[in-house]
Amino acid sequence: MSNKALVVGASGIVGSATGALLNENNWQVWGLARKPVKQDGVTPVAADLLDPASLGSALSSLAPSHVFISTWLRQATEAENIRVNAAMVRNLLDAVRGSKSVRNVALVTGLKHYLGPFEAYGKGALPQTPFREEQGRLDIDNFYYAQEDEVFAAAKRDGFTWSVHRPHTIIGEAVGNAMNMGTTLAVYASICKETGRPFRFPGSEAQWTSLTDMTDAKLLARHLLWAATTPAAANQDFNVVNGDVFRWKWMWGRIAGWFGIEAAPFDGVVRPLEQQMADDAAVWRDIAERHKLAEPQIDRLISPWHTDADLGRPIEVVTDMSKSRKLGFSVYQPTDEAFFALFEKLRRDRLIP
Repeated sequence: MSNKALVVGASGIVGSATGALLNENNWQVWGLARKPVKQDGVTPVAADLLDPASLGSALSSLAPSHVFISTWLRQATEAENIRVNAAMVRNLLDAVRGSKSVRNVALVTGLKHYLGPFEAYGKGALPQTPFREEQGRLDIDNFYYAQEDEVFAAAKRDGFTWSVHRPHTIIGEAVGNAMNMGTTLAVYASICKETGRPFRFPGSEAQWTSLTDMTDAKLLARHLLWAATTPAAANQDFNVVNGDVFRWKWMWGRIAGWFGIEAAPFDGVVRPLEQQMADDAAVWRDIAERHKLAEPQIDRLISPWHTDADLGRPIEVVTDMSKSRKLGFSVYQPTDEAFFALFEKLRRDRLIP
């Protein structure tokens, strides 16, 4: 088997989708995480990217041809984000260097490349939408840039090719994930249905009325596989979105309809989910007990801070994918159907009632 993948962040939304797709395509797959979860066709590798000794030991017998990096650790400041997340990439690429087997490294970042880090999210002088790869970096510190620089330096040193993938907000399943809008909205809608609370859009008027887009995790996995096996995609950075655009004033009603509830009228007032759901831990435990759900701890399912950051932006966010289209990537995924597929899976897995 010539294609041997090391998927880093294998227990996350992107990593789990990528591991599954590579396995379906007859790749040998190792899935690295601090606490790997069982996944068909993926050999678990337990390692801490901030511990070079344990990382080197865990990877010493592996000889991956491709490395897919889809993980990060949130820190209190952007300076710490840069220090920690750059070190994680650097330690990883140092650890696989000895095998001399790596042909390509793919790094998943996101649209904070264009919007800035959370400390300055959506503020200051931003590029014109739709965001295009040639717009380059903002003149501001950003851990995404630091991660890229580690990949670029290792590629120059060790002779592998690379690709960078910038999804918008990702729709997919992973319990315990730090950025998980789909599951957050599913839990919120379920609570509203169970308690009779109004299903209120938590964000800004700009997000309610402006165009936006999103990225399905399975589509992103297909983009990663495409770039890894397409010579013309080598040493390129790519935006990755589903291919459709929508307004939240439409999508909010679609989500409400799936759960059999009414969407509350939007009155222009920002009502962050961090506030709306601040006291919902006990509510969710009760719902989980009554419906015999698999996860009674709401903090393992939701990331309201991240959902609020995305839905509270004061600007339109639309992404251009012409670069990928010109090189032959034509996969399309309607975003409402991506949400519905996720909700159905969450229900099958007994994560929502």
